[in-house]
Amino acid sequence: MATTTNQTTTDDAGGPPKPEPGRYRRWYSTLHPSLQLIGLQLWLPLFFIVGFCLCYIAAFHAPHPHDVPVAVVGSSSAAADLQTGLDDARPGVILVRAYGSADEAEEAVLAGRVAVAYDPADTTIYTASAHQYQVAALIPATITPVLEAQGVTPTVTDLAPLPANDEYGTVSMYLMLSWCIGGYMVAMFIGLMGAPLRHRTRMTVIGVGGGVISLVTNVLAGPVIGAVDGHFVPLFLIAWAWIIAIGLAVNGISYFVGRFVALPAMIVFVFLSMPSSGAAYPAWFMPQPFAWLNAVVVGSGITEMLKRVLYGVGPGYGRGVTMMLCYATLGIVLMIVGKRWWENRRIARIVSGRTTMFADAQNANREFLVAERDEVLSRHGLVATDTGTINTIPEDERGDLGDDGERGDMFLGAPGGLENDELSTRPVRVVPSDRAGSAHPARDSGAAR
Repeated sequence: MATTTNQTTTDDAGGPPKPEPGRYRRWYSTLHPSLQLIGLQLWLPLFFIVGFCLCYIAAFHAPHPHDVPVAVVGSSSAAADLQTGLDDARPGVILVRAYGSADEAEEAVLAGRVAVAYDPADTTIYTASAHQYQVAALIPATITPVLEAQGVTPTVTDLAPLPANDEYGTVSMYLMLSWCIGGYMVAMFIGLMGAPLRHRTRMTVIGVGGGVISLVTNVLAGPVIGAVDGHFVPLFLIAWAWIIAIGLAVNGISYFVGRFVALPAMIVFVFLSMPSSGAAYPAWFMPQPFAWLNAVVVGSGITEMLKRVLYGVGPGYGRGVTMMLCYATLGIVLMIVGKRWWENRRIARIVSGRTTMFADAQNANREFLVAERDEVLSRHGLVATDTGTINTIPEDERGDLGDDGERGDMFLGAPGGLENDELSTRPVRVVPSDRAGSAHPARDSGAAR
């Protein structure tokens, strides 16, 4: 009856009739409202499992070095001789580059442009474990047998060793991951619950949330855990700026995907960013497309800036700042365009009378919870008013509720209060003690009376 009335009203107003839901949607609406909501969210764990397997397991199950750049100090002929030996031993693994001086080669190692450098003048292999621990350990072991076959026994010098509080160079990886997750989650919840909010409000939430996350992560990583020694202010500012940039990008995306914002956000800023960042393994060790993505994912920019602050290695701040500004700008553009797109889509849905399955499930669950609350209250002689207050049902109106007026209520006691309760007591027979004497004759005499 209600549906017919609404349909007639809509037709009389000149609007289009409400579209009839499909067979599957009609069946799904017959399920318990809470079950409907659960079912409509099960895509998230499924997506997480698939994304984890396709990105993390696929990227890390068998990292293999390929085209790893190695600097050789001296003429191009010396580099060619070493390249020939390496191609015979490990084809496709090492790509030798000639550098004119040892200083240039060492600088290339510290900047991350090459994995290691070899100087034939003093038969030394220069590494920088603070930039890439795995490279500093594996590449010298790869080229040493080739050099020994040529009659050279090289020594290894670490230009930037890792400190004791970060023995394997993983601190930058996990800091980067915490900032990425913090940035996308702040904006994700804005997209899920704050669609009608103004741009200024959204950006304020992202800025404040980013500051809090930056403060918490750096306090925990530094003073609390001791994984980072000093550099608190620059790390706080870098984290804050990156979280804002990521938050702006996810906020812009949320206008177009709605409650599914977690899907693109996790793909871009977690599943693809972490294995492609170079934090766990360098791009020279990763399969495609992760090796190519190293140049564009936020994890790469964050990691290189972290290594520059903490250990003075890496390409510097320019690449990271450029990436940060690009993501922030993209987010602002998507935010401006997406707001209008979302409003137009919302108006079209309202005018056409269309709803989503999730909105219908939310409404059904809300009605169910209200009815369940009223039922629970009525069983205990209570009723909820339209203003939200809870009142006691008068005793003379409780007949239909199964309240006999004598048992009262488990929360409030008898209808008239505890003072009017009549205690259902009966005389208690007292048996005299068979002990020879009593320590309290007066009490025993009184009890006998």
